[in-house]
Amino acid sequence: MKYYSGLDVSLKETFISIVDEKGKIVKEEVVASESDAIAKCLLDQDKRYEVIGIESGQLSISMCKELRSFGLPVVCVDARHMAAALSARINKNDKNDARGIAQMMRVGLYKEVLVKSDESCQIKVALGSRRQLICSKQQIFGTIRGLLKIHGIKLGKRSKFETFALRIQETINNVDEISRSSIEALLHSLKTIEESIRKLDKILSEQGRKDEDCKLLTTVPGVGVIVAMTYKAAIDDPYRFETSYTVGAYMGLSPRQYASGEVDRHGSISKMGPMECRSMLYEAAQVLLTISRKNFKLRSWGLKLAKKKGMKKAIVAVARKLAVIMHRMLVNKTEFCY
Repeated sequence: MKYYSGLDVSLKETFISIVDEKGKIVKEEVVASESDAIAKCLLDQDKRYEVIGIESGQLSISMCKELRSFGLPVVCVDARHMAAALSARINKNDKNDARGIAQMMRVGLYKEVLVKSDESCQIKVALGSRRQLICSKQQIFGTIRGLLKIHGIKLGKRSKFETFALRIQETINNVDEISRSSIEALLHSLKTIEESIRKLDKILSEQGRKDEDCKLLTTVPGVGVIVAMTYKAAIDDPYRFETSYTVGAYMGLSPRQYASGEVDRHGSISKMGPMECRSMLYEAAQVLLTISRKNFKLRSWGLKLAKKKGMKKAIVAVARKLAVIMHRMLVNKTEFCY
């Protein structure tokens, strides 16, 4: 007989539900959210599992890889898709969620999510750390500006960190000691963050120079090492897409559609894919249209669309085309063709 299992994972505990091919509950148990404990519970039943489902989340990547190393047929499923299916249940709890996931595995009503490779995870950690440091840097810059305005000091346009720090040191000489010490503490934090950002930029640049796919992607106008690394980490395996056209929708750059009866509306982009990669593609498209001076078909099309629909919509449209073109470049191993 075939058996199916659903795992409802939380930080401390995981609820396991096992059902047979007829939907009858065979075993239910709560174990610690550790791969060894989960694998032991499943393997102790001595049953042949067809598929074991786990919702996508922060723990799903490592847990899927570790459970697969025990020989278990674990599948990571889309959490949004599963939440919509489980919303029909009256009572929402871990026990019912695990039962629901097991039943969805049994009938095949689930959407599988790719478990990212180790290389992709490494890049995502580096990019995520860099992004957080840049956000903290911008917040501290704004805080310093706001605090100095209390003393009537206006810093004007922001420049490089060294010039900015020197200008602040000169302006705070005449303020009271407490205010001066407080601003200097913020400047020290900025210096540390700036050094950390440079270190991560060096790591990403070295990785980009070694990676052949990143070298291909950086031939696209407007695409640098950071954009290329972000795109590669989001795509991971380019061959998992049947056609390059679907990558635009995966990135959340395709318009929403609502059709029912005589109503057929096309709205703004869905924004359902990886937000970081979508933002990077938007920036690359903006550079391509506004800074790049070389004329080619994609840029001419974008500028023509900007005159008709506006620059913002044109940038989004070019970003979607970039997502499609860059995917085809990865599949065919070719450089950007002007």
